[in-house]
Amino acid sequence: MLDPELRARIDSQVASDKVVLFMKGNRSQPQCGFSATVVQILDELLPSYTTYDVLSDPDLRQGIKEYSSWPTIPQLYAKGELIGGCDIVRELYGSGELHATLGVPVPERRVPRVELTEAAARFLRGALEQSPGNEIHLRVDPNFQNRAYLGPREAGEIEAETAGVKLFFDLPSAPRADGIRIDYVQTDHGHDLRVDNPNAPPPVQPMDVHELKRRLDAGEPLHLFDVRTPEERAQARIDAARLLDADAGAAIQSLPRDAVLVFHCHHGGRSQQAAEHFRSLGFVNVFNLTGGIDAWSQAIDPSVPRY
Repeated sequence: MLDPELRARIDSQVASDKVVLFMKGNRSQPQCGFSATVVQILDELLPSYTTYDVLSDPDLRQGIKEYSSWPTIPQLYAKGELIGGCDIVRELYGSGELHATLGVPVPERRVPRVELTEAAARFLRGALEQSPGNEIHLRVDPNFQNRAYLGPREAGEIEAETAGVKLFFDLPSAPRADGIRIDYVQTDHGHDLRVDNPNAPPPVQPMDVHELKRRLDAGEPLHLFDVRTPEERAQARIDAARLLDADAGAAIQSLPRDAVLVFHCHHGGRSQQAAEHFRSLGFVNVFNLTGGIDAWSQAIDPSVPRY
């Protein structure tokens, strides 16, 4: 039985905004892949929405599951109604139903232009012959990561045919895929499809600590963000960096898309994830600090404690 006081608090949280996401982490720093996926989708569709971090509130983490009778996190609410978790959000997004629910324009149904090399077409035709009754689906997510798979045709998909091969795209993938070129190439692990997409933003770039020091000393315009926890920041910090909390995440959203963004964490893993998130929002000068603050301590400023 859900405690009445906790129920009232969750009622208030659900009603606090038109769109509310209960997640692991926050909008700027999702702490699980499922939460990150839903945030990525919402960031593409909405300028603002409210998130609540269940990891920082154990009562909420369990209580929201009882409140909704939904066993997993994240959970998305719109106008006070539960939409669902990651899989449902992704499915509704792919069909365009999520756009309508959130009151944003549904993408135009437009067949993407696709080029297949002869090697790619031959490979795909062979895959279809070995899997009768299935189709080739290609998904291009907001990070411009590609996923191709075989399966039955899905409702609402857009069909593109080239070199005698039919490819099926969900509604959001189709415009992102316009103009792609698909080849079949040899890799270190065998053979694979290579997708060249002219719409993809530049990848996250590495920046070493010496280059960061040079740019800071020269007064070059850049925005440096620390994606660690406040507790870690209390132990060791780069003075020029701003903690990437909810306010900082909102401030980034207001910056020009060509602003130079540099992210750091302890060793470079978490900051890579944060950098990829903002790249997916259209920022084109995004950097991850190689080695993180630990490399800064060793190579630039030994007064910064290592931990």
